[in-house]
Amino acid sequence: MPLSEHEQKILAELEESLSKQDPRFAKNVRDTNVYSHGTRRVRWGIAGFVVGLAVLLAFFSQNVYVGLLGVALMFASAIVIERNARLLGRAGWRDITHSHPGDDASGSLGPRARSLRDWLSRQRRSPE
Repeated sequence: MPLSEHEQKILAELEESLSKQDPRFAKNVRDTNVYSHGTRRVRWGIAGFVVGLAVLLAFFSQNVYVGLLGVALMFASAIVIERNARLLGRAGWRDITHSHPGDDASGSLGPRARSLRDWLSRQRRSPE
């Protein structure tokens, strides 16, 4: 259900006041979407897997227990990667990299970008 003009105006005022009070937090909220946490966890899982592999290769011939610790780290990292990649796999690449229509992406655009978008949409609609 779309928001009324009054509700959109209130949300725009809240966003503006938040941007003035804490610009760093507002930027983080604007740049974060549902999939950014899963992507971050996949990256950490890959890093953990690489570290576990390095521990396994470096220490398995010297100390079997430290090598097994590397294997355990690799296994835990593989589980983290698999679970988060599965969650990300339910979404298409466009869902991960772009905002959704209900996310109010126009609220994060500046006035020039908004006017350019409006001009382009008028150009597409006008008969030639």
